[in-house]
Amino acid sequence: MRRRWAIVACWLAAAGPAQAGVFETLVMPGPVAKAHADIEGECAKCHEPFRAEAQRGLCLDCHDAVAADQRERAGYHGKHPVAAKAECRSCHGEHRGRDADVAGLDRAAFDHAMSDFALEGLHATVRCAACHAAGKPFRDAGRACGDCHGDADPHRGELGRDCAKCHDAGGWAGARFDHATTDFALAGRHAEVRCGACHAGGYASTPADCGSCHLVDDAHRGRYGTRCGDCHAAAGWKEAAFDHARDTRFALAGRHAEIACEGCHASGFEKALATDCASCHRADDVHEGRHGSRCGDCHGAAAWTPARFDHDVRTKFALAGAHRGLACESCHTRPAHEQALATTCISCHRDDDAHEGQQGESCERCHVAAGWREQVRFDHDLARFPLLGMHAVTACESCHTTAAHRGTATACSDCHRDDDAHGGAFGARCESCHNPNAWAAWRFDHAVQAHFALEGAHAELACASCHQPASEGGALRAIATDCGSCHEADDRHQGDLGRDCGRCHGQADWRDVRVR
Repeated sequence: MRRRWAIVACWLAAAGPAQAGVFETLVMPGPVAKAHADIEGECAKCHEPFRAEAQRGLCLDCHDAVAADQRERAGYHGKHPVAAKAECRSCHGEHRGRDADVAGLDRAAFDHAMSDFALEGLHATVRCAACHAAGKPFRDAGRACGDCHGDADPHRGELGRDCAKCHDAGGWAGARFDHATTDFALAGRHAEVRCGACHAGGYASTPADCGSCHLVDDAHRGRYGTRCGDCHAAAGWKEAAFDHARDTRFALAGRHAEIACEGCHASGFEKALATDCASCHRADDVHEGRHGSRCGDCHGAAAWTPARFDHDVRTKFALAGAHRGLACESCHTRPAHEQALATTCISCHRDDDAHEGQQGESCERCHVAAGWREQVRFDHDLARFPLLGMHAVTACESCHTTAAHRGTATACSDCHRDDDAHGGAFGARCESCHNPNAWAAWRFDHAVQAHFALEGAHAELACASCHQPASEGGALRAIATDCGSCHEADDRHQGDLGRDCGRCHGQADWRDVRVR
């Protein structure tokens, strides 16, 4: 027998696909079921030669809904431990004739819990056909309550299709409903009322405001609006409450809590009163309106006195340093506290100004509130004379002999005339040669500052060779820059050719003669 099948296999391998298809048809064990009849001649749709393990994948290629259930672990084929892993043929046989039951479903033994809808309560007693329509796959039956019970809904869809929010599978009559889920909890007397007393024309559209039900009971005739709950509780009308702070935005504190309602509401409660202090206390205002109507900024509800006043906040002038220790009357003199004062320093300290107004009126640029001599600061660099070198360590009084600092001259000679070793011979601009670090740190460019460049033989001469001191030990004198002023005694031409020797001679040597 084995030899015979080996011969057949060799024949198939040599024959090619066409002969193989004919052979498979010849050896087919029987007709396929009606559902597969259209592919009966296409064996490759369900089989691969000599690979029985490939059959499950081929089944799922066509039955994609079952494949999806297995991927998502849903439905019977995705949840059942055997169906999710076993070969399809282990439950679904084929080639047993056109009328064979491929599904092989034993309805009596089927565990509905393995589907996506467990049968509980009355559902377990219902015939399959009541939910699963004939001619349609079982998996296509709807699972929402309304899919089966839509026509039986006495609420006519007003409460939605999720019947399970109130009902369970045990029966319609055993309904439960948490009224608090409607944003209207049944408390007090409301819990004793029949549903129909409020829900006369349905459920979903019933308003939840008090006035919708109790307008006919309103003893106030609508004067206080429809929010009965602001004063009344669900326990009963007579259990009324009124929170003055909450309901009027005016808390009764201090003396206000001791006053009878009529003390303020003289004409009744129908009209809301103003909540500003002056509307009731205008006649009590000893300031006669000069401080406005916001009495609470200084006074408390307990009594007019003692009063509080935050000078820093109310006047935009913080009391700091020496100001904090002053009596109010030191500044507020006419009359005390009633007239707002200017907040500039000079408005109070003009008589204290040692600078006699020369530094302007912004005292705070240099002084602090702790005291005139405390932490005095001044950025001299912002003045016309920045402090550099030795000037930066010099006491202010060395240059500023009076408190009126402005107007002090800034020329070097204004302070250093007595220090001038040159006796004024070089003018008043000491900075042309000297810098603020020290007198000895000087520089002198003869070409720039004397307008006479030292070239040739001149460059090697000592200063005193040309500049004789004005006196013993005194400064050198400035001299003329023409050649004759120094070389008149050297002139071999005895003045016949003028004093401009440079027309013919160079500065390196007299013998360096050029003739033009």
